[in-house]
Amino acid sequence: MKNILPVILLTFCLVFMVVLAVEAQTQGEILQDFNQVRIDYNKQGMMILGSWAVGNIIWGGVMAGRTTGEIQGFHQMNAYWNSINLLIAGFGYYSAMKEVPSADFWETMRSQQSIEKILLVNAGLDVAYMAGGLYMLERGRRTDNERLSGFGKSVILQGAFLMSFDAIKFLIHNSHGKGLPNLLENVSLGPGGIGFRMLF
Repeated sequence: MKNILPVILLTFCLVFMVVLAVEAQTQGEILQDFNQVRIDYNKQGMMILGSWAVGNIIWGGVMAGRTTGEIQGFHQMNAYWNSINLLIAGFGYYSAMKEVPSADFWETMRSQQSIEKILLVNAGLDVAYMAGGLYMLERGRRTDNERLSGFGKSVILQGAFLMSFDAIKFLIHNSHGKGLPNLLENVSLGPGGIGFRMLF
């Protein structure tokens, strides 16, 4: 009987350690899946931005050569502006393709908060773009500069598109981020560190 007790205790400890290892692996896989969805959202967003940019570059280039005055300025600025958008979309897509979904809790939190902050800052910049476009439009009208007025209309349009784009992306990422606490129901923080609760 004395020899059986250590064997039972050792067996119990081994089973408990295996269950903990499986639980930790499951938590890591859940976080990787969560991060993969975030990465996929970023890829899709960059594809949308890139498509918008290519369409504007082609249409703006064609129409700038066929028009004059304010309309020509509008199409020229659309092509110029979206050359930058295309670079941003290409870099963003490339970065998303290279990103490996993390299984680390803190890295997941940092990445989720980072994308949400970036989108909010971008939305603020988009408002500034539209304000700058309004200024250019008004300045062009006051100085009778049709090209500047066309530039202003283009910048207003591009700012409005980017504002909508960033707002929708923020809502999607924010909604996705709200699922993170549900993934971590069994994680508890205490004075001794992070612990995992297991229900049997």
